[in-house]
Amino acid sequence: MPVCPKCLKYFRTARGVTFHQAQPRAVCNVRDDWDTELVSAAAAPANERVNHEVDDALLPPSPPEFQPMDLDPDPAWEGGENQHSISPSISIDSLGRVLVTFPRASEIFEGGETFLTRFELDPYSVCRRLVPFYPFANLDDWRVANFLLTSGLSMRALDEFLSLEATKNMPLSFWTAKDLRARAELLPSGPRWKFQIVPTTHPTREPVQLYFRDALDCVEALFNHPFFADKMDFTPFRLFTTAERLVRVFTEWMSSDGAWDMQHKIPEGATICGIILSSDKTNITNMCSGKVAHPLLISLANIKMKVRNKGCSHAFLLLALMPIPQFIHPVRRMCGVLEERLFHQCLDIVLEPLKQAARLGRMMSDPVGNLRYCFTHLVSYIVDTPEARMLACVRGNTSPVTTAMYKDFGDPHRHPSRTAAATLAQLASIECDVLDVDQYFAACERFRLNGVSHPFWRDWPLAEPSEFLTPESLHEWHRQFWDHDVRWCKHALGATELDFRFSIIPRITGIAHFPNGITKLKQVGGRAQRDIQRYIVVVIAGAADADVVIAIRALMEFRYYSQATTITSITRDKIRASLQEFHDHKDAIIQNGHRRGEKTKQVLRHWHIPKLELMQSIAPSIERVGSILQWSADTTEHAHIEVIKDPASTTNNHSYDTQICRSLDRSEKCRLFDTALALRGSTSEPTSMQQLGRETNDSDSESSERDKDRSVLDGIWTSKRKTTSFFDVAAWLSVSPPDSVPRPLRTFIAGSTAIHLNYDPSLKRVPIDIVAERFKLPDLRGALGDYLNREGNVTQNFHTFGGQRRSPPDVHLPFKELHVWYKVRLQQKAYHDPSDIASTFTVHAHPPDRLLKYGRYDAAIMNVDDQWQWPSSGLQGHAIVHVRLIMCPVLPRGSSGVNRFSDRFLIYAQRFDIVPQGNSSVERTTGLHVLKKAMRASGSELGEVFPLDQLRSYAHVVPRFGRKADNRLTSTNCIHSSPSFFLNKYFEKDFFYAIS
Repeated sequence: MPVCPKCLKYFRTARGVTFHQAQPRAVCNVRDDWDTELVSAAAAPANERVNHEVDDALLPPSPPEFQPMDLDPDPAWEGGENQHSISPSISIDSLGRVLVTFPRASEIFEGGETFLTRFELDPYSVCRRLVPFYPFANLDDWRVANFLLTSGLSMRALDEFLSLEATKNMPLSFWTAKDLRARAELLPSGPRWKFQIVPTTHPTREPVQLYFRDALDCVEALFNHPFFADKMDFTPFRLFTTAERLVRVFTEWMSSDGAWDMQHKIPEGATICGIILSSDKTNITNMCSGKVAHPLLISLANIKMKVRNKGCSHAFLLLALMPIPQFIHPVRRMCGVLEERLFHQCLDIVLEPLKQAARLGRMMSDPVGNLRYCFTHLVSYIVDTPEARMLACVRGNTSPVTTAMYKDFGDPHRHPSRTAAATLAQLASIECDVLDVDQYFAACERFRLNGVSHPFWRDWPLAEPSEFLTPESLHEWHRQFWDHDVRWCKHALGATELDFRFSIIPRITGIAHFPNGITKLKQVGGRAQRDIQRYIVVVIAGAADADVVIAIRALMEFRYYSQATTITSITRDKIRASLQEFHDHKDAIIQNGHRRGEKTKQVLRHWHIPKLELMQSIAPSIERVGSILQWSADTTEHAHIEVIKDPASTTNNHSYDTQICRSLDRSEKCRLFDTALALRGSTSEPTSMQQLGRETNDSDSESSERDKDRSVLDGIWTSKRKTTSFFDVAAWLSVSPPDSVPRPLRTFIAGSTAIHLNYDPSLKRVPIDIVAERFKLPDLRGALGDYLNREGNVTQNFHTFGGQRRSPPDVHLPFKELHVWYKVRLQQKAYHDPSDIASTFTVHAHPPDRLLKYGRYDAAIMNVDDQWQWPSSGLQGHAIVHVRLIMCPVLPRGSSGVNRFSDRFLIYAQRFDIVPQGNSSVERTTGLHVLKKAMRASGSELGEVFPLDQLRSYAHVVPRFGRKADNRLTSTNCIHSSPSFFLNKYFEKDFFYAIS
């Protein structure tokens, strides 16, 4: 099949190649030696002609000498006219959204290799035909070796284990740690490590050593990995909520305008491999002079974010250990400039293969063995703010993505983007010797540049720092909240009052509580910062100035909306509006003296906060790179534990870089070998001798094989700690034989919620009157009577709060005893992705006892109108209730079977009423619903009995503390003792999305 020798694109005829090269704007339309090669190849004898078969195409030809290129090329690349003339394909996705796919993108070719095919290319594959577990003897031998190699034990500990008498009785093929690791070196390898001494223009205390791997090999390893077979996107797409395409939906990177535009700028039929990089310094250990490493990680934006951001998926590979040199220069600031130059220089070395592939393309095999013509463009570099400035080549107090300086950080609008072309033009205009660091750094002052003369992205096609420096939530949002918002609140309320309010917040099972407050916390990480955000608005409400509360609340809404995994154009507009609302009220923070210097304690009259200016880039970035949450440093910083700290802990505290590389190499070999053995074992059964020649249904067989392979891979590449899905448990119980499980079912699905009760009740067969006394519910018997009257002879799905109590307090009931549970667990699907399980919350209904004077009763959302569904309808058709009792009527002793009053679990719930706030249902300052307990005319709380399956969600109800919190309040009595409350929507993001 004819192929273009420059871009390796295939054509049906030789005429197609000629037409392709004749395109005026085509990259391949360059008159150089390529034309001579084509002519000479055509004129050569058949046995001497150039072979352009698929195998040769796997390696791209050597690129021509690099020419300066337009970093913002015209979308009408060669074939661009054809792409515009073909209508995008339109379909409906699994959630009913309109999916518009880029036309004629990511075409596939034959001749690729699967993971197993590459595995068989190992030099020792011949030995494995005889002994599948070579260099180990058998499966048990390999399992022991795999455990020891990945256990993190030192050589000494391994030798001690292997010298035990019990171990010696095991038929192992190795008896020392040295022998074990020598055998591990014979396993098939992933991308191999390299070593290079990097030359420097200025002296250093020690030679600069760079450990790295081939970046293109790492990309191919991810692109070809079988675990990602059904977890990758290859074609850009656009999502809309309806067929009218009025509301856009942004999710994965491939759903963004950035991916769509990038596809326009590469050849027709090619595939974008979106490169993700991340780097950050991390402490190897606090001992031994505080050794520090600077890892560079790499991943693919094609991998779906919910897979890529899980540490157990190993979707981020360690690409390089960047050197941390000590330059010798009399001016300390110049040492920093030299370090930044060296960092860019090392990035040039490590990333050069990716730049070549971004210019020329590269044929790569996808996870199922198809060849795709791939272009490796940089789409995200995940870093904190100081490193972002270093990569953008700007100095401190300057925005890395816009032209804003420190005086502009408080402006309520976004400044123009800092483009690559503008930065390169500024560097080119500096007429100064680059080697004279002091003079060059001074010359950079007028442009606010940091002295780096050759940015690593200068020759990477389509690389734009203002876009690939994606917003990062861990440092730019959560750290900003702790460094600034919390301090403003501390000055507004005082440390004592703020701590006291946090200490009396009602507890939520599974979420951190702060019994001693927050102002004295040390080493506060991202998890604690997010936990504090759950309560900050309800804590400061009523105590701080109204405009200050609005400003804090606006930033909270900004963060919560921005963290959604699916963002519509409507949500994007809410993000902009929330940030604008903060700017409209932020002056109150300074006017009330809440913004003060950390050391001087003096009031600051400015807004020189870099992370505040970076927030202006969130809404534009959503359009360019999709959901912002996928670019969080949470994943990459957690990966540092696996790729840096754990390997370093097994070393002898010398030559860390070398030993880290060796340890990672062994771990990767073990994972890959384990994967290959599992896949070979699962794929060998259908090709057994007994099945040769047997007629089978091809589609069913292939489907069965895919399911089997997926199960095998999930067992290796997913977390061993699985989240219990009560939806799966309920589905299994619902089809179980009637006599095999107790009735009513303890786990069942109601609407969009899975409800789970313990198998055994907390109290068994307790008389109704004793339950009423113990739970302080004097009208329990009457409420049960009213429930049975409403139920009638036909089971109803929904009950609502009635008016006056109809049944007398001593009404006769067809049952005398109750089973009682102290808690029930509610589990929901993720708001934006119903295929994911959201957090599970526990609703308590615990009676008073010695430790809990008033008991523990949690609030919940209860459906009272079957025309509305949680969470899509929000609070409409739902009530906020206080769950006081969870029970099930018990048949009289000697009875058998199930009747209409004992086939359902019941709750006794008391209603909260929403207090109108003028023309709105929420309070203006906090954006929260104000609640009060619903009361009967007699003065008692309004309570009724309902089926348990009407519960839909946990709800967090918090007292309104007012100007000063009552010092008699505690976390256990505050609900009982307060007259009004807030419905805290910030306690969980999915709850926030449901009612906002």
